[in-house]
Amino acid sequence: MDSHIVIKEKNFLGSGWSFPVCFSADTCQVSLTAYEANINESIRLILFTTTGERNMEPQFGSGLQKFFFRKIDETLKGELINTIKMSLLLNEPRIKVSGVDVEFTDMLNGMLEIIIDYTYIQTNTRHNHTFPFSIMEGTNLK
Repeated sequence: MDSHIVIKEKNFLGSGWSFPVCFSADTCQVSLTAYEANINESIRLILFTTTGERNMEPQFGSGLQKFFFRKIDETLKGELINTIKMSLLLNEPRIKVSGVDVEFTDMLNGMLEIIIDYTYIQTNTRHNHTFPFSIMEGTNLK
């Protein structure tokens, strides 16, 4: 398959600045991400951003920080799943979330793993994204 055809087919996935923002030493240009990598970075950015943190986009983000220091139980799991589904529905129009699962990977240290299954709306292809999340954020400071 011709590389120009592949690029044309993936253009709908978009491109944008990489996050965190960095510059190429060779070209002195902003580093960009495209296609699947751009969507994965967008998902990470949404999940890491506190709702209301961006002045011009007050609905942007997920607000997962409000779950820090919470008791790890099924109630927390349900609240995380609902919050993630809603934040991605509102902030990432290129995907349709088909499922979110929360696994308690290290309860003693407050580590969770969030698995997001989604479909690219335009091509109906399935993908997933794994997001590590710590309920005990900041407790390892000395």
